[in-house]
Amino acid sequence: MTTVTTSHVQAEAAPRPGPRARVDWRVRFAALSLIWGFSFLLIKVGTDGYAPFQVTLGRLVFGTAVLAAAMLVKRERLPHGARTWGHLTVAAFLLNALPFSLFAYSELTIPSTLAGICNATSPLWGMALSLVALSEDRPTRVRVAGLGIGFLGVLTVLGAWQGFAGLDATGTAMALLASLSYPIGWIYVRRTLAGSRESHLSLTGAQLLLATAQLAVVTPLFTSFPTRFPLLPLVAVVALGALGTGLAVLIQYGLVDEVGPTTAQMVTYFIPVIATAAGVMLLGESLRWSTPVGAVVVLAGAALTQVRRKNV
Repeated sequence: MTTVTTSHVQAEAAPRPGPRARVDWRVRFAALSLIWGFSFLLIKVGTDGYAPFQVTLGRLVFGTAVLAAAMLVKRERLPHGARTWGHLTVAAFLLNALPFSLFAYSELTIPSTLAGICNATSPLWGMALSLVALSEDRPTRVRVAGLGIGFLGVLTVLGAWQGFAGLDATGTAMALLASLSYPIGWIYVRRTLAGSRESHLSLTGAQLLLATAQLAVVTPLFTSFPTRFPLLPLVAVVALGALGTGLAVLIQYGLVDEVGPTTAQMVTYFIPVIATAAGVMLLGESLRWSTPVGAVVVLAGAALTQVRRKNV
C-alpha cells in the first residue's frame, strides 16, 4: 500500500468495538481505497510541475501537518526515549522517505497504472522476506503457492515473454524497489517497536516528522528552489499529502483498531484496480491486455500469501 506506518505492527490484537463510529467502517474502507488508489495519479500530476524529491517533500509536509493537527486535538505527545526515536528514524526512511521518492521518480518514465500494480507486490515481497527474517512466521503450502503465483503475475504485467518490450526498465525497477521497501520496514518495526507503549498516532506523527526532516535535507542537494508554481501540480501535491498521507493514515489506524489488521489490509487489493481505472480514464494511459490480467494474478497470489494456518 502507499503509506505504511508503525500501526501495522502495534495492532496485532483482535479488533475492539470501542465507541460507536460516526461513519460505518465500510464507508471509511471505501474512502481509503479511493484515496490510496488515486495517489498514483496525483504523483504523476505532481511530477509534471515539480521534481520528484519536491513532490515527496511536499507530500510529507502536508501529511505531517494533518497528523500534527490530529495530535493537538487529541492532546497526544510525541514519543519519549532516544531508542524509540532512533528506530523511528529507520522506519521513516524505509516506510516513507525511500518508497515515496522511488514512486515519484518511477512515474517520470512509467504510467501511474503500472506504479499502482507494482505497489500491489508488497505482500509478495513481505511473504518472501518473512521466510528468512521472521522465524515465527512459518510458511504453508498455500502461502508458498501464492508467492509463486504472484510473481508469475508480475512477469505477466511486465510482458516477460516479449522481452519486457515497451517498458522503462529503470522506472519499473524503482517502483518494485519501493514496494519492496515497505515489507523491509515492516519487519524492522516488528522487531524493534512491536512492544512500544506509545499510541499509534504518536508513533505515526513522529515517523512522518522524521521522514519530512530527511527529505528536507536531501531535496536541496538534488533540486533547486522552484521558480514557478504551476497550480494543478501544486494542488495534486497538497492532496497527495493531506489526503493520501495524512487523512489516509488516520482512517487506516481507525480501521485497524475497529475491525482488525486483516480486514483493514484488504484495502491493498483495491488500490491497483482504482489506480488503473484512474490512469486510463483521467490520464489517458494505454492499457495492454497483459496489464489487467497480470494484476488479477498478482492480487490472487498476494491474497494466498496472507492465508494463515488455522489453530486446532
